[in-house]
Amino acid sequence: MDDKINIKNLNKFIKSCDKCDLWKSKTNYVVGNGSENSDIFFIGEAPGYNEDLKGIPFIGKAGKILDYLLHSIEIDRGEVYITNILKCRPPKNRNPMQKEIELCTKYLDKEIELIKPIIISTLGNFSSNFIFNKFKLDFDKISNIHGKIFPINSVNGKLYLIPQYHPAVAVYNSNNINILKEDFKNIKYIIDKLK
Repeated sequence: MDDKINIKNLNKFIKSCDKCDLWKSKTNYVVGNGSENSDIFFIGEAPGYNEDLKGIPFIGKAGKILDYLLHSIEIDRGEVYITNILKCRPPKNRNPMQKEIELCTKYLDKEIELIKPIIISTLGNFSSNFIFNKFKLDFDKISNIHGKIFPINSVNGKLYLIPQYHPAVAVYNSNNINILKEDFKNIKYIIDKLK
């Protein structure tokens, strides 16, 4: 990949990737989706069943919850950029393996570089852990840091990291939706503050 790459070209690289074995069992590569001019950048963990079928991130049950949470802070899905740590679904929805993360996150790094978001919201442990390490922050378990705002000075200027629970927590326990809604208010807070 060269420095003059854009999102469209990056997606072509992703869709021909064979660096780990996940490409052999996937149906579709799942590339980032949404506004390339967005200030808000969501990072999930890995594609699930529905995402693998369609090649679009967050379109299953967790995606419906993400849409609901965005709506709760008056943001349309088309205004944000959504991607994952891994671009291929792990077999049987198992957790991403460290080697897969290491090989695949070069694409994520490039997405961040190209989109230049102001807010990065990580959804779940794996994406939060990766981004905390990337920006040299001490990572604590997600239950201790979810919803908090971490200001970062990046090469593109001020950046706000907001780690969150993965929306799937509300699929498994509907009581968690209120925690997610509260955490999403911090995204709205930063956006309103920057206006």
